Amino acid sequence: MEDIAVKQYTFKDFQSDQEVRWCPGCDDYVILRSMLKALPEMEVKKEDVVFISGIGCSSRFPYYVDSYGMHGIHGRAAPIATGVKLANPDLSVWVATGDGDAMAIGGNHFIHVLRRNVNLNIILFNNEIYGLTKGQFSPTSLLGQKTKSSPYGNTQPPFQPGELAIGASARFFARIGGNTPKEMTKLFVQAEKFKGTSLIEILQNCVIFNDGCYTKYTDKKVKDDQQLHVEHGEPMIFGKEKNKGLVLDGLSLKVVTIGEEGVKKEDILIHDAKCKNDVMHHMLTKLNYPLVTGIIRSVEEPTLEEREAELTEQVKSNSNFSKVDDLFFSGETYEVK
Repeated sequence: MEDIAVKQYTFKDFQSDQEVRWCPGCDDYVILRSMLKALPEMEVKKEDVVFISGIGCSSRFPYYVDSYGMHGIHGRAAPIATGVKLANPDLSVWVATGDGDAMAIGGNHFIHVLRRNVNLNIILFNNEIYGLTKGQFSPTSLLGQKTKSSPYGNTQPPFQPGELAIGASARFFARIGGNTPKEMTKLFVQAEKFKGTSLIEILQNCVIFNDGCYTKYTDKKVKDDQQLHVEHGEPMIFGKEKNKGLVLDGLSLKVVTIGEEGVKKEDILIHDAKCKNDVMHHMLTKLNYPLVTGIIRSVEEPTLEEREAELTEQVKSNSNFSKVDDLFFSGETYEVK
């Protein structure tokens, strides 16, 4: 009999037979393909992979992966996924959600799954708009942005997903452009290997209702100069010439040029994703120039499942009962005839 535990999966093993129905040119295709490439590298049994979604363009994801999954209701993917993980901690559980699904109607569930640190993975498709319902502003839409529901300009300041997540005690937060499949595939694998809740924000372009929303950061002509892709333990250097970097200037981050004004490579800050103090992670998340991508925070702490299991063992060890029948027949009992 074949040992499924050591089977080497391929892209096609996780590709479902469903017709993929997203708008031509949507970054969702890139995200799907990156995930299908990443799954064989995760060393997880196919029958242990579960995708949970809510409502939105991103939430079609479970149909397109040949695994277990559930297309849930609006904003409720996180609690469904929590229940799945607590019922079977051995599963690899993924949540596919959008900025509206996760941060508007699902906002409460979003912050609490991060706070509890359930060992699951969240992919946040952030296109700063409601796409499936035809272009209303979302919690991440920019001030002044004209949409179907704000024709004169959005008046509501946006959430910054990473800032909100770290404020809710997220242990793992990463950000990546929607047009970078190679980096995205690697990031998915790293998220799966992280013990705790991992959140990956994908800067996903909506070609129909918010086209070009991240072009100033993700266009190939400007990407190197506008993005800083961080790696744990490496200096925070960016630019086509790899000559720009970040230093501390009082309580703020400052962009400097190596070789100018006496700045040396040794002066550039080293990225520490594993630092428990989240102040620097907050600062990197909020930075607009350069936009920081990669794993910004990765701090392992006990998961909800581990804390629950530990508490259960403590209660059991101090209990006089080994099974429910012992409890029912303890003390005074009555026989009703």
